[in-house]
Amino acid sequence: MPAAKDTGPDESSGRLGAFIQSSGYVRKWLILGIAIGVIAGVGAVVFYQLLKYAGEFLLGYLADYRIPTPVGEDGHHPASGFHRPWAIPLVTTAGAFLSAVIVAWLAPEAEGHGTDEAIEAVHSYPTNIRSRVVLVKMVASALTIGSGGSGGREGPTAQISAGFGSLLTRRLNLPVEDGRIAVAVGIGSGIGAIFGAPLGGAVLATSIIYREDLEYRSLVPGFIASATAYAVLGSIMGFEPLFGFVDAEYRFEEAWPLLWFALIGVIAAAIGYLYARVFYWTVALTDRLPGGVLKPTFGGLLVGLLGLLIPQILSSGYGWIQEAIARPTLTAIPLWIVLALPIAKIVATSLSIGTGGSGGIFGPGIVIGAFVGAAIWRVGELWGLPGVPSDPGIFVVVGMMACFGSVAHAPLAIMIMVAEMTGSFAAIPGAIIAVGIASLLMSRSGVSIYRSQRLNRETAEAERARQSA
Repeated sequence: MPAAKDTGPDESSGRLGAFIQSSGYVRKWLILGIAIGVIAGVGAVVFYQLLKYAGEFLLGYLADYRIPTPVGEDGHHPASGFHRPWAIPLVTTAGAFLSAVIVAWLAPEAEGHGTDEAIEAVHSYPTNIRSRVVLVKMVASALTIGSGGSGGREGPTAQISAGFGSLLTRRLNLPVEDGRIAVAVGIGSGIGAIFGAPLGGAVLATSIIYREDLEYRSLVPGFIASATAYAVLGSIMGFEPLFGFVDAEYRFEEAWPLLWFALIGVIAAAIGYLYARVFYWTVALTDRLPGGVLKPTFGGLLVGLLGLLIPQILSSGYGWIQEAIARPTLTAIPLWIVLALPIAKIVATSLSIGTGGSGGIFGPGIVIGAFVGAAIWRVGELWGLPGVPSDPGIFVVVGMMACFGSVAHAPLAIMIMVAEMTGSFAAIPGAIIAVGIASLLMSRSGVSIYRSQRLNRETAEAERARQSA
């Protein structure tokens, strides 16, 4: 059956488009920003509920295993333990298979983590994101993550609001440059909404599309969209930070304890580099292998088997960050798991998403970073090293900021987002050192977790000029 033709904007959208085009900067982006923000907030709520029920049925009912949840998701609940361990690999395999079939059948471009596709849309096709991709991404990601696949929920929410920004500019016949801003703002507000981090989301809209530059034109629209998305999400789900208010104060009475944060920065950069390399090595290997939907299915099987050994790698893992933040719950996790978890989560995410599954890579990145900080704290505390705080909270928070902030080349945005997610702006002094060192080291490598990022605005404009010539 041939696809229906797009007959272009109707009369009402044409009038609205003409009105917005004739509006000044403030009125135009007030209207567009609020519209994108409402969709970002509603989309985040819808996807959160879809993912919640998918997880409760697939992992909870079928496998009789319940993952821990963070404070901001109806209160913290610990993991239930394996009652049907044989069912875990079956569920992860079935979820990966169903997700892969839906993507292959309805929207092949929904494969992968989503945010990279949205970034590429900013640069190459800001008015041409298919609406179908958004719906397919939501369902496929809910199946992947809800069945235990290692992925984040930010990819689908970024595509929801980015796709709506693209739809707006297309239907209202707005200039392509407005489309670039609208899609970038959609990415930032969508990710900011699902994590309850409006300021970080606004800053992310300016920084995520380049490695060494900022898209300053997205900042003010990003403020409007992110604030709106946060208001919508909070009015429905509450305004509690995702991980509650973490006590991450660290009083410096001498300068030398700052070396701990320098160490976190160095190790976080190394783990972030490994994350990007292993993930894209898996993508390249998968692309060369035959098998179609069987490739992510086999990846789901391997994740399920690994999850029997290290349960912390299953699903999003945000509840395990909550466990790592507090001393009693972190010390209850075996030391070898704390030390192995950053690498295990990299492997699990590569198998879940890098093989063609659907889900984000932002969420796993902050879990990886959290356990980098947790591992450093556990070793320092075990050996009684001086300068190690009595509680691991600040090391965990700073590890999240440094690891993913550096590999995403968005250090300021990620630092703000994690501070909002934990209510821990007191961690900023130590985080500046760790994030700064990690970002400097990562910038030397040329590696990014988002391959669609351009180096800066100048190279992006030169590329567009070559394509239009």
